[in-house]
Amino acid sequence: MKKQTEKQQKKREPKKLSRRQFLGAVAATTAIAGLAGCDMGENTGGSGWLPKQYRSAANWPIQLKGRVPVDPENPSIVRRDDACILCGQCIEVCQNVQNIHGYYELPVKNEFMCVNCGQCALWCPTASIYERSHIDRVREAILNPDMTVIVQTAPATRVSIGEEFGLDMGTWMEGQQVAALRRLGFDVVLDTNFAADLTIMEEGTELVKRVTSGSAVLPQFTSCCPGWVKFLEFFYPELIPNLSTAKSPMQMFGSMLKTYYAKKQNIDPKKIYSVAVMPCISKKMEASRPEFKTVAEYYNDDSMKDIDAVLSVREFAIMLKEAGIDLPSLPEEDYDSIMGEASGAGLIFGSTGGVMEAALRSAYYLMTGTNLPEDKLDIKAVRGLQGIKEATVNVPGVGDVKVAVCAGLSNARALCEMVKAGKVDYHFIEVMACPGGCISGGGQPRTTVPPSDDMRQKRLESIYAKDAIYKLRMSHQNPEILQAYKEFLGEPGSHLAEDLLHTYYISRAEDVTPKKFN
Repeated sequence: MKKQTEKQQKKREPKKLSRRQFLGAVAATTAIAGLAGCDMGENTGGSGWLPKQYRSAANWPIQLKGRVPVDPENPSIVRRDDACILCGQCIEVCQNVQNIHGYYELPVKNEFMCVNCGQCALWCPTASIYERSHIDRVREAILNPDMTVIVQTAPATRVSIGEEFGLDMGTWMEGQQVAALRRLGFDVVLDTNFAADLTIMEEGTELVKRVTSGSAVLPQFTSCCPGWVKFLEFFYPELIPNLSTAKSPMQMFGSMLKTYYAKKQNIDPKKIYSVAVMPCISKKMEASRPEFKTVAEYYNDDSMKDIDAVLSVREFAIMLKEAGIDLPSLPEEDYDSIMGEASGAGLIFGSTGGVMEAALRSAYYLMTGTNLPEDKLDIKAVRGLQGIKEATVNVPGVGDVKVAVCAGLSNARALCEMVKAGKVDYHFIEVMACPGGCISGGGQPRTTVPPSDDMRQKRLESIYAKDAIYKLRMSHQNPEILQAYKEFLGEPGSHLAEDLLHTYYISRAEDVTPKKFN
């Protein structure tokens, strides 16, 4: 009787299919559907922006296009081979949007080519590619009674985290996000936007020196996007002198947290565990770069890190769900003080063009001693989702300052080629690796198909709507920034500021042989 029951149970259990069997079944099923008159039309998933696999119902079965290589030691991404269906979406974005895959010669040298942007993880329909998780290390730190665990949140996280809980794209969740982090057990919740304001003070001061010196290297490139920085190090090392030496906001925050903040709060810096919630999984790579050992050098202690862990928005959502925290139902709470106040300029860092707009607002002040007129604070020429945007701002006593903005590394490649050829005369160029900027970073919530401009636009609109009603809209107006310079840093570009807030870059030319294209 028992054997009979076991046999019946086995019959009820579904048989596991191999990937080959699954794809064969899909092919057969869709072919039969076509014969039966179940054609879904030319554009299965929509029109326009969708890659071929999503818009060619008439050409079923799906074409298997392969996948990009992922280095086993990649600090940002991991691939689960048994979930990969060889759909080619990672190739689509890596090659055609980011210009990485297919843009270098084989054989591979030291590592599989990657700038760690994570767009492959965002596009992957089966989540076969995903971020290298820092969840366990964060939980371990939270449970350690000897550690003060401090978290910072990037600007773009507050307009995307709600989507993981069924809310509309772009829903503003800043207050609920702060409350949720406290309920997870973080001791202090601070705002990366503070460090974005700090970045503007340093990067803006550097720009003013370059523009007014008459002999410095121009154009100046922004340096807050680690994917873009690594792209330039690989493909255009000759343009490294054009990169601003200012660290990204996340890294500046890490440096200030264990020096300035620790002293202000009388906390042993060795007992601070620094966590960042980011829309970008390239930040995991950035935090591990050997160049970012500022705190270790400051205290002469190699065991100390500027940033101890980076969580993507998806990882943050996993932690909330596993803890049973219903984000939308939480009351709004405010960031903690000292490094928790920010301006609208810091907030718009999360969108393409935002860094440029924020920089121009304060660079104008640094050059003239007066604020940009209120009716000119919205520099709309650098906003939007176009691949490359341009603007000119007239600065009294200086003249026209010409700027450009681009997002997506294929656009960055085009701009770099123009700069190399001397075809442009920009003073300042903002580059973001991901289309749309951080609002569409590789660690953001996934959609069932690759991210669309409609989704990006909703997140952008949410950010700009908040910026418009901020009391403080320029980085140099942030009282906590002014206090940090007065009590600790001295002034923008000071010796201490250079040590803590600036960095250097390396040529990776020996690690890759770029393909030549006519």
